[in-house]
Amino acid sequence: MIQTITGKPDYIQQFKNKKATFILAMSNTATANIAGITQAGIPGMIHLTPILDAEFLATGEVRSLPNVAETPKGVPTPALITRGVHLLTPYAHIELLDLGVEVQPKGDNLTIHQFDIKPSQSIAEGANIDAKTLFDKGVAFGKSYTCLDDYLILGESVPSGTTTATATALALGYDAKALFSSSFKDVPNNIREETITKALHNVEGKTDLFDILGSVADNMLIFNAGFILGVNARFPIVLAGGTQMACVLLVANSISHYMGAEVDSTNLTLCTTKWVAQDENSDIKALLEMLDFPINAHYTDFDFSLSEHPALKLYDEGEAKEGVGAGGALMYGYLNGLSKESITRQVEGFLG
Repeated sequence: MIQTITGKPDYIQQFKNKKATFILAMSNTATANIAGITQAGIPGMIHLTPILDAEFLATGEVRSLPNVAETPKGVPTPALITRGVHLLTPYAHIELLDLGVEVQPKGDNLTIHQFDIKPSQSIAEGANIDAKTLFDKGVAFGKSYTCLDDYLILGESVPSGTTTATATALALGYDAKALFSSSFKDVPNNIREETITKALHNVEGKTDLFDILGSVADNMLIFNAGFILGVNARFPIVLAGGTQMACVLLVANSISHYMGAEVDSTNLTLCTTKWVAQDENSDIKALLEMLDFPINAHYTDFDFSLSEHPALKLYDEGEAKEGVGAGGALMYGYLNGLSKESITRQVEGFLG
């Protein structure tokens, strides 16, 4: 049911029948405004994607638009999976990180951590992030954060995040050009490559690591790298996501080198979906093997083969793949005794 990508196969079993806090990191990058670069949301309203994901995850409904976000091809957000698991075996707490969003999510009693972070600019022109300050905020939050439950699941919703992650990994010197996944089945490589080429051109000759990150990255990557270094293995963290979360680890790897520190990964793991783990157009295992520290990484053997719903079938055809912590949510569900069928039926129920 739970498969291993890297590390120890039995590592994940320590979370069996345990309760987790689920944190969703929300962020906007203007990279998502480049026409055709992402399908993570509704054209013209891509900036609302993390807001709608957060609202649906935390409240079970979207407040900032009439309907749950779906792509132009009709692929519904992976938030359906993450919320579906919550209804069947609840996370003990749901919290949100505002890492620079255009508008705030609506809902009663939402727990939102604020850090006075602005949305980042397009990496094609330079993301214009004060990366050192942002990283320091992540470290400080990691040092001060108290996990009230057995462990923490950290997900993300950042439209165009795989593009910024690819540019970031390449700018940091990792040979990762063809290793990152996409929300598309047929990746718009010409648009992505053009954008990434511009981003890399902007950092030519730069040697300061934080200058480089401030130009090519997004807020989620830098902040969460700081967060996991700040936590420093005080409690277990499951990075719930695919190649973007792998890039968070690469950023942490590079920064720790740059600052003469080491990453304590004893309480870190990454959990993603089968759709990412078996994606022919990316290679999360290869990304994780570039780290200078060991990492346990897993995926759940979940797909929508039990469903006849055409929108969900698109996942099995290679659209969407991951997001809103879906991989970590599925792992949480399986470890708490849920079946593939029960999760499938719950998700179908959202779609009518």
